[in-house]
Amino acid sequence: MEAIETTLLSRKKIVIRFLYTLFFLIVLEIIKVIIQVAVLFQYIYLFITKAHNDPVRRFSNKVSIFAYRVIRYMTLNENKCPYPFSDFPKEMDVPEPEVHFE
Repeated sequence: MEAIETTLLSRKKIVIRFLYTLFFLIVLEIIKVIIQVAVLFQYIYLFITKAHNDPVRRFSNKVSIFAYRVIRYMTLNENKCPYPFSDFPKEMDVPEPEVHFE
């Protein structure tokens, strides 16, 4: 009897994780649109002013790290549920100080 309860409990946790994954699939699609808009804005700004927009670069860096954490969670490579169910991830790599076009 105890084995049946354990199996039901573990399956319930699997279903809950699957529902979180479905939620994060939707979040990931929204993130993709946000990154696309940021990239287009950054290149238009760069073309007009010949300088990058640092706040947009920092924002894009944070969003890309968040997307990375979401993908790791969805692919079962990380157990910690991403933001908004935990803290927003910290920066892993700092953006390059200078942008080069070679």
